[in-house]
Amino acid sequence: MSKKIKKIGVMTSGGDAPGMNAAIRSVARTCAFHNIECVGIYRGYEGMIEGDFKELTARNVKGLINKGGTILKSARSKEFRTPEGRKKAYDALTAKGVDALVTIGGDGTFNGALIFNQEYSFPVMGIPGTIDNDIFGTSHTLGYDTALNTVVECIDKIRDTASSHNRLFFVEVMGRDAGHIALNVGIGAGAEEILIPEENLGLDRLLESLRRSKKSGKSSSIVVVAEGDKIGKNVFELKDYVEENMTEYEVRVSVLGHMQRGGPPSCFDRVLASRMGVKAVESLMEGKSNFMVGLLSDKIALTPLEKAVKGKSEVNKELIRVSDIMTT
Repeated sequence: MSKKIKKIGVMTSGGDAPGMNAAIRSVARTCAFHNIECVGIYRGYEGMIEGDFKELTARNVKGLINKGGTILKSARSKEFRTPEGRKKAYDALTAKGVDALVTIGGDGTFNGALIFNQEYSFPVMGIPGTIDNDIFGTSHTLGYDTALNTVVECIDKIRDTASSHNRLFFVEVMGRDAGHIALNVGIGAGAEEILIPEENLGLDRLLESLRRSKKSGKSSSIVVVAEGDKIGKNVFELKDYVEENMTEYEVRVSVLGHMQRGGPPSCFDRVLASRMGVKAVESLMEGKSNFMVGLLSDKIALTPLEKAVKGKSEVNKELIRVSDIMTT
């Protein structure tokens, strides 16, 4: 029989993402609903080591659902990667009476939780929070939908100036290892070409595509580039290459950067965070541990943390085909 959970700690780690605050709120209010104490752990694993905790109640998490970022802050911890650091973290948690953890973040966050559980049999449950949507075991991570809407809005505005000046714009979006953002916003914003890490387009095909667009009568073009695209050149080198080979184009670059991670979460992310927070707490109450809460076929489901970390999130092949047709 599993130990009764009396106090749950919740933390955010890694990069921030819209929806993290909504998830913190959901965890705290689900705890309150079930008469469980909830403790917020500041600055991720670093704050856990230092005992930087604050009680979270149903009332002091009000007003969070619409806020981007994370009120619990986020920090990387070199010390937690050592056995000595994890021992300090365990001692701090047990001194505070914390029985289980909900960790909100990505691969690094889940890896830390896995190792911590292996060493101390400490119950852990993960909630995926990253705009890159690159976690196995969920169709959507927290912040992904918000980032898509933010980027599409930016590209719509860039297109206005591209059309006014007959320019070609390379728009770089986040996605070092995964092209989910680029692929979806490229289709959603009507980009003429989409460059993602999963598909090596090649320079020749890129030029061919741009020439075809020009020949068909397009006086301006948008090319969406994931920052991890494997074409072999960074976005500024791509600009120079196209200008050298297509003098008829005036080329500009727009790197959207960290604005993609900010802003109020979308309705979708707020609802998803609420669902995931409830599932995380109630799963811990049922004695489950070492799982990530995800969304699969619009149902909240559990995936073993180890699978979530080791598995590969793949882009939708149908969307690649759709993008090929739409860029004709």
